[in-house]
Formats: sequence, C-alpha cells, structure tokens
Amino acid sequence: MAKTQDFTTMMKDMMGPFSMDPALIKDALKSRVALGEKLTHVYLDAADKTTELTSKFTKDTLAKVGVLAEVKDQPTDYAKAITDFASALTESSTATLTAYAEIAHKVQSETMELLAAAGNDLSEETKAAVKKSTEVVTAAAKQTTQTVAAAAKPATAQ
Repeated sequence: MAKTQDFTTMMKDMMGPFSMDPALIKDALKSRVALGEKLTHVYLDAADKTTELTSKFTKDTLAKVGVLAEVKDQPTDYAKAITDFASALTESSTATLTAYAEIAHKVQSETMELLAAAGNDLSEETKAAVKKSTEVVTAAAKQTTQTVAAAAKPATAQ
C-alpha cells in the first residue's frame, strides 16, 4: 500500500531556513491597520463636510424656490424673481463647488502625507527585515559549510 507523503514535514524542511519573525509580521500588520484607520478618518471627515455642504446648498435652493413660487403683484415681478433666483443659484453653485474643491484638495494632501509617511515606515521595516534575514542566512550558510566540512573529513580519512 502506498504511504501518504507528509507535506507538513516537507514544508517545514523547505521553509525552515526562511523562517519569518512573527513580531515583524505583527508590527507590519499593526502599521498597515493604523494607516487604514488614519485614512478612514480623513475620508469620513471629508464625507461629513460634503454632506453638510450638500444639505446647506439644498436648503438654500429650496428656500429660494419658495420665494420664486410666491404670488406677485405685477407680471414683471415674476421675471425679476426668476432673474434673481438664477443669479442667486449661480452664486450659490459657484461657492458650493469651490468648497467641494477645497475639501477634495485637503483630502488629497492629507492622503499623500499619510502615504509618504507609511512609505518611509515601510522602508525602515524592510531594511530591518533584510538585515535580520541576511544575518540568519549567513549563519545558516556558515553552519552548512561547517557541517559539510565535518562530513567530508571522515570520508577523506578513509
């Protein structure tokens, strides 16, 4: 009967020299989650501001429509009301769009600052991980060289 190969042992043997430091993984995960939290706060703040801005614009516009719908004494008053409404709506729209642009600019700036800081942190983490990995691989290579040299001595002595 065929025996099932033990892949767990094979994977341990294969990945043993490339062991990962759980603390490094934990720290990397923490820093990525912290970045996500900071970005979420930036985006939620922007969403809150844009919601308030949209609500204010809508309320102002509806109030102006109410004035537009009022009964006027003269037909020319209706034309004036429409002109005043269009003018006020243009001003309000321009101001609202400018405010949206300011919010978007702030979000973009804050996002870039956070990503730049995260990139610097990642660079430092990577340097530390590479240094540690180099030390581990160098030690493993030294150990292997010594083991091979020790194993070769009895063979030449015979």
